[in-house]
Amino acid sequence: MQLIKTYSPPAVGKLFASLLLITLFGCVESVKPVEVKTKPPKKEQPETKEKVILCFGNSLTEGYGLKSEESYPSLLQNRIDSLGLNYRVVNAGISGETTAGGRGRLGWILKNKVDIFILELGANDGLRGIPIEETKRNLQSIIDTIQLKIPDAKIILAGMQIPPNLGENYTREFKAIFPALAEVNSVHLIPFLLQGVAGETELNQEDGIHPTSEGTKLVLDNLWIVLRSLL
Repeated sequence: MQLIKTYSPPAVGKLFASLLLITLFGCVESVKPVEVKTKPPKKEQPETKEKVILCFGNSLTEGYGLKSEESYPSLLQNRIDSLGLNYRVVNAGISGETTAGGRGRLGWILKNKVDIFILELGANDGLRGIPIEETKRNLQSIIDTIQLKIPDAKIILAGMQIPPNLGENYTREFKAIFPALAEVNSVHLIPFLLQGVAGETELNQEDGIHPTSEGTKLVLDNLWIVLRSLL
């Protein structure tokens, strides 16, 4: 009787297991690790807060008889923008304003942030013949209030002169108000805001007091001489 040899189940199992291991190892060797690329963290940009220049004055600041873009605060904003400086110029000028009027409205003006305060008042006092001591006292009060409310603000006092209509003594004493206050309070002084403009017919409007658009450019230059070192 002839015997037929067959593979036993265990032998088949071992063969199948060997083939499975070869297959698995082959797959593992063929798989390449995946590189995960991560973006570098963004650098936080420091916040640049806008600074404020407040022009506080009368018709010379407001730009009486001129287009709004021709006033010296507007011209100042244009110059600052052209230099890439982060300042906003605020025109707080009111035609006819006296030092007493400015003193009265200062409170609500100082509710806003101010870094540089340009104080241009006094001309209407002089033209009206208001006593020298009263004008000086009002300006001193304004400076005191600014230094109390916003002690870090830099103050520029615009010096002013008037025609000799009210007599030589009054004219001289009026002119002396501004350098005296600047020295006592350690604030910056523009000796005469209308230097090179006052008395020049072609640079003033028909009233002979308010600068034309060309005259206002010179006013800005007089201001800029003092302001540029503070920016």
